[in-house]
Amino acid sequence: MQNETSYPLHWPQGRPRTEPRRRRRALFGTKAGESGRLRELTVGEAIARLQAELDRIGAKRPVLSTNIEVRLDGMPRSGRREPDDPGAAVYFTLKEQRTVLACDRWDRTADNIAAIAAHIEATRAIARWGVGTLEQAFRGYRAIEDLSAGVPWRRALGIRDGEPVGLAEVEARFRERAREFHPDHGGSHAAMAELNQAIAAARRELRP
Repeated sequence: MQNETSYPLHWPQGRPRTEPRRRRRALFGTKAGESGRLRELTVGEAIARLQAELDRIGAKRPVLSTNIEVRLDGMPRSGRREPDDPGAAVYFTLKEQRTVLACDRWDRTADNIAAIAAHIEATRAIARWGVGTLEQAFRGYRAIEDLSAGVPWRRALGIRDGEPVGLAEVEARFRERAREFHPDHGGSHAAMAELNQAIAAARRELRP
């Protein structure tokens, strides 16, 4: 995945941002002492919540990306000044599909991390009803690769490197994937943008 960095924040391609003036304080706190009052989550506590949810869904190779400086293990440091951009994004692999969840609705990085954890928890609850799978639920959150940065169109269209293909077959692959990733079929506009970018690159290369 192109530019998956722990620091600084690598916001997923094609995902809209929340305007700073529209960010709000969240209620993802934890109870403090005998009073039972909520206190703000620390970054470390939010990461623990997120890691627990990623473990529950069997996520592989997670990368948490924020604007908080990282420790030697790549995790954000607690106790740092809140960055101007408190957004958070976590990249992970689920059933061989690279996925990204991102949040910048809240005005603290810890709360945006906790929001991602809560989203995964809620998605797990929906999947338990048996109507759909986790993979289907997360399909709209595919990590979109930036073809302009040199990612080959073959990867976006599911064609192995070195596999001999003609333009007609590539067009067929494109139509097949477009049916799967179109917003009307549970996909996303960002996924379709990637496919359109890929087929345009393929046509330039394969046309006589």
